Amino acid sequence: MNSRRVALAARRKKMSYTQETLAAVLKVECSTVSRWERGEATPSPAYRPRIAKALGVTLHELGTLLEQASAPERCPATAAVVPPDLAEADDMNRRDLLRLFSATGALLALPVAVDADRAVAAASSGALDPEGAEEFAAFAGQLWRVYGMASNKRQVLPLVRTQLGLLADALRQSQTPAIRQRLCQLAADLFQLAGEIYFDGDRYTDAAHCYSLAAAASKEAGAPDLWACALTRHAFIAVYEHKFSEAAPLLDLASNLAYRGDTALSTRHWVAAVQAETFARLGDFDACQRALDTAAEVQHLRGQVHNGGWLRFDGSRLAEERGTCFVTLGRLDLAEAALTDALNGALTARRKAGVLTDLAMIGVHRADPEQVVTYADAVLATARKTGSGVVARKLRDLQPHLVPMLGDQSIQRLDAEITDLVSGHAA
Repeated sequence: MNSRRVALAARRKKMSYTQETLAAVLKVECSTVSRWERGEATPSPAYRPRIAKALGVTLHELGTLLEQASAPERCPATAAVVPPDLAEADDMNRRDLLRLFSATGALLALPVAVDADRAVAAASSGALDPEGAEEFAAFAGQLWRVYGMASNKRQVLPLVRTQLGLLADALRQSQTPAIRQRLCQLAADLFQLAGEIYFDGDRYTDAAHCYSLAAAASKEAGAPDLWACALTRHAFIAVYEHKFSEAAPLLDLASNLAYRGDTALSTRHWVAAVQAETFARLGDFDACQRALDTAAEVQHLRGQVHNGGWLRFDGSRLAEERGTCFVTLGRLDLAEAALTDALNGALTARRKAGVLTDLAMIGVHRADPEQVVTYADAVLATARKTGSGVVARKLRDLQPHLVPMLGDQSIQRLDAEITDLVSGHAA
């Protein structure tokens, strides 16, 4: 089977390099470049930033070039047809799902007559009844639980697609206004779940699309809490991309919506917790502290304050959220106390990785290589096990802070392993 990296060679030629001149720029043997292009060797993480710079591509794009090989030849004896490339098949599935998202969004936006004749027609047409709508809701709740337990969140996406397809079919039928409103709520719910899956996979553009559709469906359903959560998730993308000034206005809107919602729910407290992190990133200690205090008021609520799906905030994350904020603000003693408290609680793998990354960052501030390596190695193990883009992103954000400590061999090893992980995840 021919495994030549033809795309890599083509990019080299497009940048007007011969194998010899590229080798000279990278300070490697010409035979090394030749072996990379023949697929006999793969560049180590230490070389990839230099290769990417020389070829004028990002690390993500370089990973793609290294993975792309020429199409396998057909066997003359059997003329067997080679199956399509898995990456191409995955992209086709993604496009198919996005088409379903757009179609469902359009169905939600279509004007609906709400007169008595339509209601009678819907009731007699075999359209969805309240019991059927609640079966949809129960299954959506189950999907959130499956998502929470899944080590690889992407595995839940086909189930979400199937359920959205059923919802779209129901929306195409004549429904009573009450049932249609319930379907809009359920669509918003599923759009948020799809967005979470894409967010975890580091596909922020797709996640943002899902959250936008969730917001539109929530508005159509007249559900301010659901709407506020969709906006908060959308704002969280900006937080992860370090665009905090863009996140703040979205969170203000989410907060205003949350205060119009159900006062028995924790929506407004969750919005405040995300606002606290945004204020911390903007360096505003007082605003951050006020937001944390608002989030902590969730502890005064009674009864079921969340639904375990699109709203899961119950205050159990307050310690880790305080820790993250205090690390960002440079209040290391406060941060360490909060994060140590968080580790004593029951944490999911992703949440624990966040706490451990913050503790590694404290080690960076204290110039303590042993603390950095101890905690960051545990995060690396989680990232490899789960394939989570969120966990990989935390390590990617930590990596630039390691530069002043690269004289230490253990930090050099850690830096190389993070580069390898991030490059493999991007590819």
